[in-house]
Amino acid sequence: MKILIWTIFSLPTLAFIIDLMLGDPLCLPHPVRWIGRFLEWLEPKARRWRTSLRVTGALCVAATAALCGVAVYALTEIKIIGIVLTVYFAYAGLALGELLDCARDVVEMLDEGSLDEAREAVGELVSRTTSYMSEKEIRRTLAETVSENFCDGFVAPLFYLVLGGPALMWAYKAVSTMDSMWGYKTPQYREFGWAAARADDVLAYVPARLATALLLAAGAILKLDWRQAKARFHADAVKMESPNAGWPMAATAWLMQSTMGGPAVYFGTAKDKPHLGPECQDWTLEKLKKMFNLVLLAGILGVLSFQFVRASASAVLESFGVAL
Repeated sequence: MKILIWTIFSLPTLAFIIDLMLGDPLCLPHPVRWIGRFLEWLEPKARRWRTSLRVTGALCVAATAALCGVAVYALTEIKIIGIVLTVYFAYAGLALGELLDCARDVVEMLDEGSLDEAREAVGELVSRTTSYMSEKEIRRTLAETVSENFCDGFVAPLFYLVLGGPALMWAYKAVSTMDSMWGYKTPQYREFGWAAARADDVLAYVPARLATALLLAAGAILKLDWRQAKARFHADAVKMESPNAGWPMAATAWLMQSTMGGPAVYFGTAKDKPHLGPECQDWTLEKLKKMFNLVLLAGILGVLSFQFVRASASAVLESFGVAL
């Protein structure tokens, strides 16, 4: 009973509920935006250091992650207000509510025939060029970004929140933000952003596999063909350049019986992404809506299962006189 109560009435559960209710309102400050401004200030200064760009980038990654972790820890240790800040940092680190809200908005725009608005809206979610996308391409892009960001924006930060509290969560979020800003294979960032991309790959390795397991479990509950998805997703996942992104994407593609991948334009360069899922199966608006429900259910399972495991481990360690 104690473990069940700890699972339901826990910081991750509270943060998840607030995230679903509030999303990311512009009226509230957000640490990711602060980190982004800091990185914009840091980059030109760091590039003048007398070290190789890879070493410079690695030093920036280590320093920024440490700075964020220490700052959050110090703020959450302040008497009384530290409790409020603990909840705030935990909630602000999760992005499932905002992701699903934005995705539903795009679906609504497509449903109403507002193609230009949908292009602009989906462009806020992805780094690829969306100006000339057809409705079919927008639907596919939306499915890809929601499934990939289920790990990057939710499962991974939740994993580190449960593992080490808001401080560890925000050390991870700092690395993730650096990867989002610097982790591109362009002439500008191929060397400078190498460490950020590799660090993010390492830190997201376990969460990506957990995200896939949660999606398959949610698919089983929703009576989707999770057995076929489990049997087929891995062969597709390893086609991707990223060691992690393909896992939740391929699992979702097979669960929803729709194709991901194909042509896309990044920073003016055309790229043909590997195909995931069954061939030549378009994403419809109905399939997208069902996929959002799948992702939401997987998120709920993640919060409850992660916290249950932590509570159980804590109870076992306490029986041996060790505090977690």
